[in-house]
Amino acid sequence: PFQHYFVRDKCAPPVTGIDFDGLEVARPSPELVTILKEGIAAIMIAPSNPFLSVDPILAVPGLRDLLQETGAPIVAISPIVDGAALKGPAAKMMRELGLETTALGIARYYADLIDGLIVDEADAGLASAIAETGIEVRTAPTVMRTLEDRIDLARVSLEMAASLQGRQTQ
Repeated sequence: PFQHYFVRDKCAPPVTGIDFDGLEVARPSPELVTILKEGIAAIMIAPSNPFLSVDPILAVPGLRDLLQETGAPIVAISPIVDGAALKGPAAKMMRELGLETTALGIARYYADLIDGLIVDEADAGLASAIAETGIEVRTAPTVMRTLEDRIDLARVSLEMAASLQGRQTQ
C-alpha cells in the first residue's frame, strides 16, 4: 500500500494515520542491542521524514527504550526548513496529521525522545520556542548541497552531542 501511495498516487491521498505491519514479530537485531548496551557516545536522527524513515525504526518493540537507556544524548536534525520539506512528503503529512509544519513541530513530535535539535538558520526565530520544550537547540546550515556542507553539519551534530554528553554526566 505504501508504494501505491508514494509512486502510483504521488502522495496525493490525505494521510490519516500510519500503521506498520509486522511489529508483533519485529525485534532489534542482537548486534544492535549489544552495541547499545556496551555504550555509545551519541545517537543521531538524520533529517529524514519522521513518519516514513524514522518511525518505522523507532516502532520496533523495545528499541526506543534501548536508545533512551544508553544515556547517550539523542540529537535530531530537523527535516523541515522554513516550513517546508526539502524533499518528499514530510510537510504534507505533518499538516494532514494535524502537526505544525515547522522545526518547532518536529521538536514537539520528538519531545519524549531527543535531547537536542539542530534547525536550519532559516528557522532561527523558533529557537527560543524550541528551547522552552526542554530541548537544546542549535542553528546551522542544514541544507546539504556539497560534501563540505555534509561535513560541516556532521561536525555541528557531533559538537552538539558532545556538549549534551557533558551536561548529562554532571
